[in-house]
Amino acid sequence: MIKSTPWPRRIVKALIATTVLLSLVAIATWLWLRQSLPLLEGELQTGQLERPVRIERDAQGVAFITAETRNDSAFALGFLHAQERFFQMDLLRRNSAGELSELVGEAALEHDQEVRRHQFRERAKRNIAAMPQDQQQILKHYANGVNYGLSQLGAAPWEYALLRQEPRAWDTADSLLTIFSMYMTLQSTTGNFELRDNALAELLPDDLYAFFVPKGGIWDAPLIGDAREAVALPATNIAALVEDGEPMAYQKMESEDMIFGSNNWVVGGALTEHGGAIVADDMHLAITVPNIWFRAGWKVPGTDFEMRGATLPGGPIIVAGSNGKVAWGFTNTTADWGDLIPLELSEDGNQYRTPEGWRDFDIVEEEIAISGKPAASVEIRKTIWGPVVAEDHKGNPLAYRWVAHDLRGANMNILKLETVSSTREAMDLAPELGIPHQNFVIGDSQGNIGWTVAGPIPRRVGLDGSRSVSWADGSAYWDGYLSAAEQPQVYNPPSHRIWTANSRTMDGEYLRVMGDGGYALGARQQQIRDDLFARETFTEQDLLDIQLDDRAVFLSRWQEQLATLLDGVDGYDAIREQVIDWGGRASADSVGYRIVRNFRLRFIDLSTAPVLTYMRRYDPEFKFGRVNRQVEYPAWEMLANEPAHLLNPEFESWEALKLAALDRVLEDMAEGGLDLEQQTWGVQNAAKIQHPLGRAVSAVNWFTAMPADHLPGDSHMPRFQSSTNGASERMVVAPGHEESGIFHMATGQSAHPLSPFFGNGHLDWVQGNPSPMKEQAVTYTLTLQ
Repeated sequence: MIKSTPWPRRIVKALIATTVLLSLVAIATWLWLRQSLPLLEGELQTGQLERPVRIERDAQGVAFITAETRNDSAFALGFLHAQERFFQMDLLRRNSAGELSELVGEAALEHDQEVRRHQFRERAKRNIAAMPQDQQQILKHYANGVNYGLSQLGAAPWEYALLRQEPRAWDTADSLLTIFSMYMTLQSTTGNFELRDNALAELLPDDLYAFFVPKGGIWDAPLIGDAREAVALPATNIAALVEDGEPMAYQKMESEDMIFGSNNWVVGGALTEHGGAIVADDMHLAITVPNIWFRAGWKVPGTDFEMRGATLPGGPIIVAGSNGKVAWGFTNTTADWGDLIPLELSEDGNQYRTPEGWRDFDIVEEEIAISGKPAASVEIRKTIWGPVVAEDHKGNPLAYRWVAHDLRGANMNILKLETVSSTREAMDLAPELGIPHQNFVIGDSQGNIGWTVAGPIPRRVGLDGSRSVSWADGSAYWDGYLSAAEQPQVYNPPSHRIWTANSRTMDGEYLRVMGDGGYALGARQQQIRDDLFARETFTEQDLLDIQLDDRAVFLSRWQEQLATLLDGVDGYDAIREQVIDWGGRASADSVGYRIVRNFRLRFIDLSTAPVLTYMRRYDPEFKFGRVNRQVEYPAWEMLANEPAHLLNPEFESWEALKLAALDRVLEDMAEGGLDLEQQTWGVQNAAKIQHPLGRAVSAVNWFTAMPADHLPGDSHMPRFQSSTNGASERMVVAPGHEESGIFHMATGQSAHPLSPFFGNGHLDWVQGNPSPMKEQAVTYTLTLQ
């Protein structure tokens, strides 16, 4: 008799055992996660409120707070933020305080050491002590609400169990640290644009600097002023930058507009049916789980104002939204709000020269706690102007004079927007707002519209900020800040339209006081402007359509050039067909769009390599970074006109360079193993929206990451989108007509994967479906006593 093999039975048993084990793990994970779920309904006796507060939430988790005092509504918002987003808040405060290592270990030490130079925690305490008492009280009650909300969770937020840590209580200084974290996101902590631009200006021949680092061009679309003239071809041969036998330095450039600012615009009452202004705002940032914003609203006690919009967990404020009479949105100005100061040192290097004579550096040692390791320390060298943050290409130490360091750099004056009744009133507040400098776009229920800079603008004397100069003899300095009357501004323009998108907005004297901190190429801003002038009347849906505009206007001339290049070239027939049939949009299913946009970047890589090679001779770590954001203008001149003296000497002809750029694109696309027809833009631009811990612990992505949707949109168009960055929110609202408003937010309200609000609304963000700004029918009610 032939004996039956036991292996099939063993395999079945093993599969059953594995299934049971996985089920037990899933159940254990589910039970573990449930412990930290936020409270949605019922009553809580806090013992900390003057009168009861009602928190109502709709099915999407949008919260509305009804309280009889502003302190109580701040407490309630703090409670909500802690229950839904405490770990996110913790990361924000630690990020700017230089305290991440205490939570996540040695991996964050270098970051903490760099950030500690700015001593933001001490600055936060100083700024709060100088605030009006009512603002201090709001911060105090908010912090109390945070700590109470944290205490009412059944267990600490799940991230702390994973890190084997305990959450630390919130204090008032932490709320200002969240503002400093936004400074770090939106402005350079070391003046990098100025540093690199100065090096290029000093080291490159003048004509090559003017050509490769222009200050604008035909794509500009400022609110005041005109586009710049075309760049002039230089006389210097680019081969002169490269020494015989020197290896050429190549660096893959991200799109030079991949600095994630924002779009916003407003149309006046003359262009709307109801006569009120309509504001559109989409702030482009890194998209993570959870979203940086938390949607909320509240009645402003003792008034008829009702706030609605995007709050930043960590603070008791609406960042962008509406109070029922005035609506506003922000985009990053990318202007110049800090100056690098080359220090004149004594022979021994221990002193620096000031207008009052030689002075010792103030030396501060700070200790940095590290999880699982002994503490580390960092030495901070301070001057009368600011900390030493870098060295220039000649090795000179540089101090940093930065608005973020000043008392006016961070405050809670944005609270005053809760009760402004008009655009003019909001604009007058702009210099008082202690936030990273923003294009402040405003509209009111009467149809008035305006733009100005939100944030204090330094009054520079003896310098314009474009070049690093010594302040040692007293001829260069900051003389306080501009008044509201001196601020750049636009109010009720004849066109009834205002638009911004991180590009140059001003010219003349207004541009002089704002400076240039690395303006984005104007193509995105120009497309928005042209979309606005294509219509004479607007609804909220019309403005959402502009936010979702993914037409590849900017790249159309590159597509034409590439199609012409491939005409008759053997071996590229299928590629040329895709390029010709590209569709003219950053469509997720377009192969041709992917080829064209990547061809442009690789062409820039190859054609500018001699400049990079030359700069790395002086600084081996040199990167173009933000200074290459206007590189479209020289790149186009080289592509279209093929000047022989600007050809990278490693190539025998411009055609050879162009085909090499295309070949590199095709090689990169083929790495995924897909047929050409499947190598779409959506494959490259698939969403990668993860929890911060998911980058280190891949299992976290299993229950927190958003789907890998193939996303339309790209850099140089209103629908800005990459796999990890894009519109953190899209808001369209007419103050007084919030029920018709639209609000998109990626990922959803809650950071908890078992919450009914986790990922709720994300699909509307992906697909662009209009979803309401105003909270809908009440689904959950929680009363705090």
